[in-house]
Amino acid sequence: MVSSEDGLMQGPTPARRTESARRRRRALADQAAGRVPGEGDVPSESRVERFRVVIYLCAAPSTDLAKPRKECTDYADAFGWEITEVIEDRVGLLPPDGRQGLTRALSEVEGGRAGAVLTSWRSMISTIPQEYHEVAREVEKLGGFLHVMDSDRKWAREAERC
Repeated sequence: MVSSEDGLMQGPTPARRTESARRRRRALADQAAGRVPGEGDVPSESRVERFRVVIYLCAAPSTDLAKPRKECTDYADAFGWEITEVIEDRVGLLPPDGRQGLTRALSEVEGGRAGAVLTSWRSMISTIPQEYHEVAREVEKLGGFLHVMDSDRKWAREAERC
């Protein structure tokens, strides 16, 4: 209900969309949600695909990556991102250009199969800021971005002790 200036109550504001506009919007929403469109024609170019990411994790060979893997998966799910692949490197502190898993993650972006590389924290890319920034620039040159979660630092300290 809407009140007027003199305090009298009025009925609801009438809808301003035509019936065909409402059907079209409903059909677009149905298609974006992955449902069979209801009434109305939906142009094929209006189809919305989920954003795709590749999860990249790196640690020492003896480190358990189950917790950061789950955190990254939950994070991607919260944003509605589709996970194309989960890549784990078990090489410790090798420079980024010496890691096969990171190279595979970059090729996912380069091939258009993912729009971003998602990782738990910066040290999984590199502990050296210059190397980290080089990888981030490389991902951007390939048409994607590097996304680092704010993850539990306590787990990182425990992993470094292993």
